[in-house]
Amino acid sequence: MGININKVVRVSIILLIAILFILFLLNRCNNINITDKMVTLIGEKIYASEMPIHSYMNELDTYTPENWMSEFVCFIYPINNYIGISDSAAYVGDFNETTIPEDPNSNVATDSSSISETAAANGTDSTVAANTSTNSETQSSNNSNTAQTGGSVDLSTKVAEVMSNNVITGSVYPKLSLENFNFLYSNFYTVTSITTLKDSMLRPKEFLSKDMTVSHDASTPQILIFHTHSQETFTDSVAGDPSTSIVGVGEYLTQILKQKYGLNVIHDSSVYDYVNGVLDRSKAYDYSEAGIKKILEANPSIEVVIDLHRDGVADTTHLVTDVNGKQTAKVMFFNGLSYTNLNGDISYLYNPNRDDNLAMSLQMQLLGNAYYPGYLRRIYVNAYRYCLHLRGKSMLIEAGAQTNSVEEEMNAMEPLADVLNKLLSGQKAYE
Repeated sequence: MGININKVVRVSIILLIAILFILFLLNRCNNINITDKMVTLIGEKIYASEMPIHSYMNELDTYTPENWMSEFVCFIYPINNYIGISDSAAYVGDFNETTIPEDPNSNVATDSSSISETAAANGTDSTVAANTSTNSETQSSNNSNTAQTGGSVDLSTKVAEVMSNNVITGSVYPKLSLENFNFLYSNFYTVTSITTLKDSMLRPKEFLSKDMTVSHDASTPQILIFHTHSQETFTDSVAGDPSTSIVGVGEYLTQILKQKYGLNVIHDSSVYDYVNGVLDRSKAYDYSEAGIKKILEANPSIEVVIDLHRDGVADTTHLVTDVNGKQTAKVMFFNGLSYTNLNGDISYLYNPNRDDNLAMSLQMQLLGNAYYPGYLRRIYVNAYRYCLHLRGKSMLIEAGAQTNSVEEEMNAMEPLADVLNKLLSGQKAYE
């Protein structure tokens, strides 16, 4: 008896449509456990390869798939929190430089081979970016390892004009409400589709009560600020002038914390994302981890570690708000869980400080919402670790995006410094 090819094709098409329809309904019903195994692997690989890990979109943005497979994954299993932006920034140099070198290779990582997080996690040797500032290892308590480039604005003058908000004008929530996982999750978090923020991970009552004060005075270093993606720039950044890049923004934050709030801050301006003359963010977290470990070993008194970035968004998105009469870039706190829906805990990216990381971003969020309404975006949660495991009080902070101006970015550091100081001084924001 012969096989009816047309019938087989028709049956196959009907079955495929039925499967797709069931997956669609399951996903729309948020039955993620069933659909994860079938779709997440494809989606994870597509999105991990298409975009830099710092990219993020808010609810108003849209992602345009680049091929039919991306369209399929987006339809069945939407991952709408990202956008594939490939920054083609020119080398903006190390902040310690006064001129741009003719050969950028002389100031970048000498080893372009991959430095795996696995090796770092296992304690094996890693190659560090060659331009990691050696004097950052022996910082005195009164000096940052950065120097302003010629012609830049006098930061001391700007710092002298910085205002602090000491009157609550925003939202303060009852502690009882904040201790409710569902309330907290729905009001303060955006979680990428490849991971899950479980109630066993986010424990509000415990995290709200965690002590986030610094345990010693400013006679020794307390805070480290660095930039895994040092080449991030803005709409009016000046080519070759790092004082107008994210590194310059980090220097302004450093000076506010030092001069206005009396904190002892080291600013590491090393370049971790420009390898062999090419912008390369695929290995940047491995390079920065190795560099930051050296600084922390030389300065064990450091309790707070901040990796300061700017986000990557659609060109039509402008993350800006008014703070004290100034146009100010919005800021987002970023947490990594070392957990994917597909494989569970990522053992080789173990983070012993995840609880403190989550507690710190939560308490910062509540303080920011209380004193600077509209300034903070929702806390963003992704699957990986980044460099958040190096200290309990570690934060990855996204200040604005490539569509913001340098002035908007600088302005954003003023409330950020105030909120951080309030946190480290023991303030909390709930009823």
